[in-house]
Amino acid sequence: MKTIQSKTIVFITGCFVHSSGWDNWKAYFESLGYTTYAPAWPHKEASPAVLRSQHPDAPLAANRLSTLKEYFADFIKKLPEKPILIGHSFGGLLTQLLVNRDLAAAGVAIHSVPPQGIIPFNFTFYKSTWGPLGFFTSSRKSFLMTLKQWQYAFTNGMSLEDQKRSYDENCIPESKLVSRDGISSEAHVDFKKPHAPLLIVAGEEDQIMPLEVNRTNFNRYSKTNGSVTDWAISKGKNHFVVGLPTWQEDAAFIANWINHH
Repeated sequence: MKTIQSKTIVFITGCFVHSSGWDNWKAYFESLGYTTYAPAWPHKEASPAVLRSQHPDAPLAANRLSTLKEYFADFIKKLPEKPILIGHSFGGLLTQLLVNRDLAAAGVAIHSVPPQGIIPFNFTFYKSTWGPLGFFTSSRKSFLMTLKQWQYAFTNGMSLEDQKRSYDENCIPESKLVSRDGISSEAHVDFKKPHAPLLIVAGEEDQIMPLEVNRTNFNRYSKTNGSVTDWAISKGKNHFVVGLPTWQEDAAFIANWINHH
């Protein structure tokens, strides 16, 4: 008997990007018979251009991880069945936290922000995240990546034209408090607790969430609690994996993993 019975998917967006980045993924999984949702984070319902125009006084600067956890938990509880959660980056962390609370039929964490206690040692991680954390700056002001920061953290290896287009279509301001909460107790995961099937996907060329960080994330899960915890590497992929021209091969891999279980 297969472990995953749900035909509902909730896509969870990460920091710095707009929820419309899941549009192709939603259409793909709907073609496979799933009902899909990609709810915007609080205060992120407007278009990327409008949200950028509100920076640095964007209302979203007040967002916190605790608020996001309850926001998605409430959304999930109103669905007719436990959904499969597919989250990217900070959305991957949210996926892990919600799976840990037994709110999902399964979880897929793509290039995930690591839970509390996993300390990266990669220079690229610190270069990419120092600005978003915004230490010594006002937490009342939102953080917006410059194109140069976007090129390094999200779209390394892409052409300049594609980097500029992806920035215009996706990049939005972010709460510094949310980024800081990612290293607090709000990001705690009980790795020993039994959980629904979980797939962790790491990017070979990801600079903000390096492969080694996600490997450590995966290795923290107990191998003795009887739960399915799987690992995969997206070859040659940077952090913009959800929006790359090759997005469908990653979506198909995840669809096959779900079907397998």
